Amino acid sequence: MSRFRLKDLEDRRVRIDDIDVRLIDLLNERTAIVEEIGRIKQELRLAIYEPKREEQVFSNVTVHNHGPLPHDAVKRIFERIIDEMRNIQKLKIVEPDPEN
Repeated sequence: MSRFRLKDLEDRRVRIDDIDVRLIDLLNERTAIVEEIGRIKQELRLAIYEPKREEQVFSNVTVHNHGPLPHDAVKRIFERIIDEMRNIQKLKIVEPDPEN
C-alpha cells in the first residue's frame, strides 16, 4: 500500500504553480532593473556584456544556494537568465562602438 495519494500529487502541483507565479514576478522585477541598467550603460557608453559582473552573479547565487539544487544547476539556470537579460538590453539599446 502506497503512503501517497493522488491528492498529495495534486497538492504539490498547486504549490509548484504558486511558486512559478512568484518566480515570474521576481524575474519581471529583475528585468525592469536590467532595463534601467541598460539605459545607464547606454548613457555612459558602456558595453552590455560584462564577464566580470556575470562571474560576480554566479558567485553570489552559488554562495547563497543551500540545496537541494546543485551549484552547477544554479549556475546553468543563471547563465540562461543572464543571457535573456542581455538580449533585452540589446533590444533596448545600441552597443557603443569600441572604436569611439
